Amino acid sequence: MVDLTDTFIEDRNRIQPNHANNLGTAHGGNVLRWMDEVGAMSAMRFAAEPCVTAHINSVDFARPLELGDIALIEAYAYAAGRTSVRVRVRAYGEDPLNGNSEVTTESYFVFVAVDDDRNPVPVPELTVSTEDGEELRERALAAE
Repeated sequence: MVDLTDTFIEDRNRIQPNHANNLGTAHGGNVLRWMDEVGAMSAMRFAAEPCVTAHINSVDFARPLELGDIALIEAYAYAAGRTSVRVRVRAYGEDPLNGNSEVTTESYFVFVAVDDDRNPVPVPELTVSTEDGEELRERALAAE
């Protein structure tokens, strides 16, 4: 069994000109790629197997990430099926000078654990053993 808090992953990327669209903000495709990568890392930490993206819920872009902002991506597994894991993924715009952040994008991903032949394999049971973990799980389920 794997605990929810063990699946919590964060990553940061500074928005550079090669990440931007013609409006000088992060291209949505780049943000989505970072979200998919961090979500997969969380799913793999949970499953202890390679995981592939099976489904992405609607992706809500609440505000743009400006050039120079830091894209803080966080993900954690909050539910599991027989071979799948549901992961909440959120992107924040973080000010590099003071660390203040605001949610910019969020979604819910489903990943499937696979073996070397890319066949689905079972995943462990997800446990929640802390108050912080329970709060994260409840937030994910409520917003799903």
